[in-house]
Amino acid sequence: MAAAGGPAEPMKQQQPAGLERLGQGRWSLSGDLLFDNSAQLLDEGDAAFRADARAEIDLAQLGRVDSAGLALLVEWSIAARNGGRTVVFRNVPPVLGALAGISDVAEFLERA
Repeated sequence: MAAAGGPAEPMKQQQPAGLERLGQGRWSLSGDLLFDNSAQLLDEGDAAFRADARAEIDLAQLGRVDSAGLALLVEWSIAARNGGRTVVFRNVPPVLGALAGISDVAEFLERA
């Protein structure tokens, strides 16, 4: 919504989320983590993290995140725990931490 008398800001174009390997057990998740791409990333992440006893995922480059994006991160965490592995998150954006808190799933966003 525009400020009184000011121009409306244009909608920011969606940037697709992507998972990038940084090194042994280290990953970066970037872009907009939304309903549109969370299902695809679920399988991609499960396959990527399966080989690591501990996967560290940096979230510093995330853009927008919705509840489906949060659900994806929680699912990665649960799948890892069920497989005897650990997933930890670095640089969790404040809005994502707040969403996890009000959704009562913050415990699944284990932070490095």
